[in-house]
Amino acid sequence: MLDKARQAGLHVVLVHHPVRSKTGETICSAVTNLDVHDIARTSRTFGAKGYYIVTTLEDQTVLTEKIVAHWTTGRGGQLNPARKEALGLVKIRQSLEEVVAEIAEASGRSPKVVVTSARRYPDALTFEKGRKVLCDGDPLVLVFGTAWGVTDEVIEQADHVLEPVDGGTDYNHLPVRAAVAIILDRLLGR
Repeated sequence: MLDKARQAGLHVVLVHHPVRSKTGETICSAVTNLDVHDIARTSRTFGAKGYYIVTTLEDQTVLTEKIVAHWTTGRGGQLNPARKEALGLVKIRQSLEEVVAEIAEASGRSPKVVVTSARRYPDALTFEKGRKVLCDGDPLVLVFGTAWGVTDEVIEQADHVLEPVDGGTDYNHLPVRAAVAIILDRLLGR
């Protein structure tokens, strides 16, 4: 059942713009080296077809390209082929719309867009139902936000919002790379 989901294509997207600041303003957050590496490795582990990083900042695009190149075409990839394989999933785009259009063109089908959030939303998709959505056979774009999460506009345009990871305490501020690992395990783990 989950092999069908992997064949249709799960694409992980880390959005740096548009996201919220601590005060609720729309911002573009900085790319971090750890997120590039760790989310690529997690995406590869769970069979994602791609890992997109969305940023509108040219300097952040250049930085990310340098990190990826070191591990895919540079010395890092020669020394660590597994890291090369994982970082080979990374694609840098300027908007979520660009990502969705690219996946639709490549697959011939419009992907479903599922947004993650640390906040609770009414009618949020449970992890159990999320597994079923993955197995519908359509490509799926799983969106994660940096900073304080994606903006309301991104959430409103999504097909689904996934329920948040709940650690059972009143502290709710996971690093995004940890949230990606937990959510991919809940959706695709055995």
